[in-house]
Amino acid sequence: MQSKKNVIVIGAGPVGLAAAAHLMQQGQTPIVLERGDNVGHAMAQWAHVRVFTPWKYLIDTAVETLLKATDWQMPDAEGIPLAGEIVDQYLVPAATKTALATHIRYGANVIAITKTGHSKLSSHQRETADYTVQYRSTDGDVHRLRGDAVIDASGTWFKPNPIGLDGLPVPGEIENAAHITYGIPDVLGKHRHRYQGQHTLVVGGGHSAINVVLDLLKLEGSDSPSHIYWGLRGANLQKLLGGGEQDALPARGALGLAAKDAIESGRLTLLTSMQVNSVSTSAERLVVNLQTREGDGPLAVDQIIVATGFRPDLSITGELRLSLDSTVEAPAALAPLIDPNLHSCGTVMPHGADVLSHLDGDFYVVGMKSYGRAPTFLMMTGYEQVRSIAAALAGDAEAANRLQLTLPETGVCNADYGDAAVACCAEPEQQTSCCG
Repeated sequence: MQSKKNVIVIGAGPVGLAAAAHLMQQGQTPIVLERGDNVGHAMAQWAHVRVFTPWKYLIDTAVETLLKATDWQMPDAEGIPLAGEIVDQYLVPAATKTALATHIRYGANVIAITKTGHSKLSSHQRETADYTVQYRSTDGDVHRLRGDAVIDASGTWFKPNPIGLDGLPVPGEIENAAHITYGIPDVLGKHRHRYQGQHTLVVGGGHSAINVVLDLLKLEGSDSPSHIYWGLRGANLQKLLGGGEQDALPARGALGLAAKDAIESGRLTLLTSMQVNSVSTSAERLVVNLQTREGDGPLAVDQIIVATGFRPDLSITGELRLSLDSTVEAPAALAPLIDPNLHSCGTVMPHGADVLSHLDGDFYVVGMKSYGRAPTFLMMTGYEQVRSIAAALAGDAEAANRLQLTLPETGVCNADYGDAAVACCAEPEQQTSCCG
């Protein structure tokens, strides 16, 4: 296999920087395109959230090698950091103190990837054509960059799932966007003013929703006359509330104890088997037309938080020939390994370049985006993905196929209030496979 010398990496998050570091170890030249003005731009959006995984599983070996040549200090290996701490204590030093610094372009928002001189329909000499990546800089100008290979580590954070059970925005959702938030707002911090004293509906049944509900309960328990509604697409309350202090998932157990107390005190209303049909406004409040197991009808609230997971942005690869599973939207060979109905993050088999390959060779999607709509991604898995891919692009097929990741049997899927975007194991809702 011939070595690929110039490799474009999209995204300067943990997996993107790891890809660049492994490429450098293999004697290749990475060019990292980051849409934000700093590394970890997406993680910074949920900096207040504590992940599932301890530090010892969050540091990539190739990045660590680069950092050890500087004055960087390794955080406590057993500590479980906030997302913001991962950015500040790991990603920023890697991007500023090491040789990675000269390989990153900030404010570069990728809008398209194609085979140079070839549309999706063009087959003549397609296999030997390199790649062209089109990106828009912060000044609005559009640039083109050519590379021998492309690694897409852009993640899924900026493509949240809408409210609709059918995967579409419900009527009125877009029109009332000013009162609807997606993901995990900092309820106890910078977004406190938005939710203090407000009646809030949280939609979603995974650990993103768990974070939000627990924080709203703390906020409501201070001095706020608000009320919290938690809408679940499923109806299995035992699965949601867990086993309290004896629960194998501490986040679920903590939620169960807090939720039971809140329900008994009337501070939290659970709405199960919920389907939202529309959102409108009346007297400066949102009116949510919904159906639930507890009854149907309008619900008046001030704010809605949608925590129903994320999906990959496939628009940038419209001119590429990909091999994607039609359901999960992950590489076809990977999809059966990550089906959230069958796997948690600890049971997904390590995999590398061969599983992540597409019809257009030397193009790979890695990290959270490689899992499509499945929430079972684990950071360590992403690091192994890019190690294998870097070896494959360097022409070392033996190293690419020699998987070097051994997942711990316990621990990495259990922690205080984590998020699927980094450490997985959000419980999938019964009707979908995309909930986070």
